[in-house]
Amino acid sequence: MNVPIQSCFHTGTLNWMSYPLDRYDLIQSLTRIACDPFFTAVEIGHIACQDLRRRAADVVRDSGMVIGLGAHPWLLGERLNPNALDETERMHAQRALLEAVDEAEEIGATAMAFLAGPWDAGQREAGCEQLLRTTGAVCRRAQDKGIRVELEVFDYDVDKKALIGPAELAVRYAADVRRDYANFGLLVDLSHIPLTHETSEYTVSILGPYITHLHYGNAVMTPGEDAYGDKHPCFGYPHGVNGVVQLTQYLRALRNEGLMRPQDPLVLSMEVAPRPHQDADVILANTKRTLARAWALLEE
Repeated sequence: MNVPIQSCFHTGTLNWMSYPLDRYDLIQSLTRIACDPFFTAVEIGHIACQDLRRRAADVVRDSGMVIGLGAHPWLLGERLNPNALDETERMHAQRALLEAVDEAEEIGATAMAFLAGPWDAGQREAGCEQLLRTTGAVCRRAQDKGIRVELEVFDYDVDKKALIGPAELAVRYAADVRRDYANFGLLVDLSHIPLTHETSEYTVSILGPYITHLHYGNAVMTPGEDAYGDKHPCFGYPHGVNGVVQLTQYLRALRNEGLMRPQDPLVLSMEVAPRPHQDADVILANTKRTLARAWALLEE
């Protein structure tokens, strides 16, 4: 493409993924992202400390970037299940997500993203009903604050094993939510598409009307190999299944579905994490180069 990618998307990254918080200081890493003009968006996770949350919000506000809040680490870390059949357990997850909406408002985020709880084939329909109850409550809280609620589509039988899930189930769930809540959408990640045994063309065409947010990255699908599953290794990692070709196909599918919207750009964030032996800055540069090459190969 002959136009800058930033003319079609808000190019972003996940702060907690690009700079793992067990190795990098939150404010320092966020400042590095904020000082990089490549990024026009950033996603941060739940920050329990109010003072640290205020400092992070100040950095992003001063940078002029679009900000999103990802509740995934919170749900996964505390094993919260928004589609739990046990009502007490479901309400526990719902309360956390309602708090995440309030936190998103506090930091100036335009959206709050989360994921479904565990896949249970025998209780799939009942689980979907519970997830709809949780999502509805969260959307009601968020719509009063002008915040969009987004559910990220994950694998259902490889690593995270989340209810949402296969595209055919994701689109049915999204349609049910969207009937009542216009502030709801789906978050699709290139990293997860091979994990759901699908293709970019299929997933994007099925979910297109409900997609409001995008991620891209790599995945290892060979059991027993390092970074197998949903570990988000860098592009070019041994046994990785996504590269320039797959990213170009993903971008082409997004364009064909009308999701490149210069007047109302979606966030397109890299979801790539350095392995323990890798440097975060090097992996960040690797990912930007891969996106630049795929964008250059995307025909007009």
